[in-house]
Amino acid sequence: MRENKTLKVRGLTASLTGVILLSLAGCATAPPREPENLCEIFREKDDWYDAAADMREKWGVPIQVPMAIMYQESSFKHDAKPPKDYILWVIPWGRVSSAYGYSQAKTLTWEDYQRETGNSWASRDDFEDAIDFMGWFISKTHQVNGVSKWDAYAQYLNYHEGWGGYRRQTYRDKQWLMTTAGRVKERASRYGSQLRSCEEELQRGWLSRLLFG
Repeated sequence: MRENKTLKVRGLTASLTGVILLSLAGCATAPPREPENLCEIFREKDDWYDAAADMREKWGVPIQVPMAIMYQESSFKHDAKPPKDYILWVIPWGRVSSAYGYSQAKTLTWEDYQRETGNSWASRDDFEDAIDFMGWFISKTHQVNGVSKWDAYAQYLNYHEGWGGYRRQTYRDKQWLMTTAGRVKERASRYGSQLRSCEEELQRGWLSRLLFG
């Protein structure tokens, strides 16, 4: 009898554990359903708009620029990682870089951001932290290399090559990268136009959430 009760308890524990794990998996933030339209992204994920607006106010960075870069870097996947590296094209050997999360920030750059902003608890798989990081990086690119915060093309080249790499013009030998930067520029322009058409609506929603929760 005791053995049967023990087995039942173990079975119940296993079932509860499974339910909890499934619930946690369900809580993971899925990418937006319509990533081509910034208005639809923010209508679906209104807390993303709040975070993006806070980033703009804090860093003076137009929302469409980091959002276009984020689309290119992670397709808005919270746990995005770069591809695996291989030895002799067969044996897995870690990943090609330490980039992770929405912004694909590398570990050392993320730590610089945490240290400079005091945001030590920031997480790369949290949208609010990720877009704040991107605002910080874009603002710093303006300070370090004199690139306009609105210049999505040059900002993306800095984001990919680093501030020193951009100054050395390392991107000149990477036609594919300049082509990608061109796509980011086009998307930022499209996102900006979309946002202008719906931001008043989004701001009303923000105010309503602020007043009524």
